[in-house]
Amino acid sequence: MPVAQCNNVFVFPAVGLGVVASRARRVTDGMLEAAARALGELSPARTDQHAPLLPPVDQLRVTAPVIAAAVAVAAVRDGVAPPVPEDELRARVAASQWRPEYR
Repeated sequence: MPVAQCNNVFVFPAVGLGVVASRARRVTDGMLEAAARALGELSPARTDQHAPLLPPVDQLRVTAPVIAAAVAVAAVRDGVAPPVPEDELRARVAASQWRPEYR
């Protein structure tokens, strides 16, 4: 089923992940813009004019860390998170991403 609400499915969860990973004190316009730009870079329509605008929902575990890392980098850049190298931010994003475990 195609998703039409990119903010609720792709952007907001990844913004939350980026905030947690970067330890940001607040969300800035720059962080939201970084999330939107990162999602745009992941659009299948960039390489195929007949493809959907948004990535498939079954790729959320792949797309969320990319968007969250962009948010975390923007948080540091905007001065609302402690200065941390980008590779460490990416590692924090990976470590902070929720993984369902059913026992």
